[in-house]
Amino acid sequence: MTQHPRTDGRRPPNAGPKASARNRAALTAAAREVFAEQGINAALSSIARRAGVGQGVLYRHFPDRAAVAAAVLEENVREVEQAAAAEGASFAMVLGVLSWHMTESAAFISVLHGANEAAGGSVGPAYARELSDRLEYALRTRIPDDHRLAEDANLMLAVGMVSGAVIGPTREDRERRVLDAWRLLAVEVGPVRPFDG
Repeated sequence: MTQHPRTDGRRPPNAGPKASARNRAALTAAAREVFAEQGINAALSSIARRAGVGQGVLYRHFPDRAAVAAAVLEENVREVEQAAAAEGASFAMVLGVLSWHMTESAAFISVLHGANEAAGGSVGPAYARELSDRLEYALRTRIPDDHRLAEDANLMLAVGMVSGAVIGPTREDRERRVLDAWRLLAVEVGPVRPFDG
């Protein structure tokens, strides 16, 4: 975060690595919000402003748009993996976390469709494939054997179909659409919310 001089004229002490980690987390959270509101091609300066840092700080952490998108994507997948690994997690609960990320992250939708053109093509298809594979693995750890989506091709096809329905100008619109899409597929989904550990 930007340091402002204290009233006695001296700058506050440098917080070092703690500030760096805070800035990176703030930038990733801001990128998720800005991409959801303005699309993946939103100005990087908007992300820096939302995070409360200068553009130089953004570029210290992320050299380009693709790196920002990759950080958001990595966090999305990591949260779904954590939800799937949680004791007592159900498939419906994990789908609720996945659905929250679909409604919050325009960049995530690109990965779910195996596309990456929206980020300028520089995230890389191999990385997108790796994230998609990790996501599928996490979901498969919780899907019951007799579930209608348990067959090899059905699970990620359904995820792709539902993510394609996630449109709308507001978060509420997008959440309604994602729940309607799961309902049309006759798939139970838990509460649409982030994984809270």
